[in-house]
Amino acid sequence: MKFYQRFAYYLVGFIIGCFFVALVLTGKDTRCNYFPNARVLNDLRNKPFNYSIEASRKLSEDWIDTIDIKNTLTYGDVDFDKSNVAYEKGKLYVILGQTIKKDTITLRVINYPNRAVLDDIIRKQRNTPQKK
Repeated sequence: MKFYQRFAYYLVGFIIGCFFVALVLTGKDTRCNYFPNARVLNDLRNKPFNYSIEASRKLSEDWIDTIDIKNTLTYGDVDFDKSNVAYEKGKLYVILGQTIKKDTITLRVINYPNRAVLDDIIRKQRNTPQKK
């Protein structure tokens, strides 16, 4: 069998394989969350999300919004040294992120089996250079 014949058989098989993979993966809510950070954030985003009294009070202030919370739960970094700790019949996760105004924030989220609760929002001020 010549090279171009083998190459033609390869291409036909490759196209059929791509068709079946596309058929299987389309229409499903398929995510590839292999890393722990992505798995934790995905789990927190997919549960009903509630706010504690302290978090609601801080959300009523001007410096943070629910968009900042959603962005942090999407693009934030989980601090695993302080996270995955048993806390009030759930697990506490500390997530680092930033607001739209580039202020660094830390979210303390309690992950229960059926819901997630934003326990507290901690703000870190930007380092502004001081004039002499």
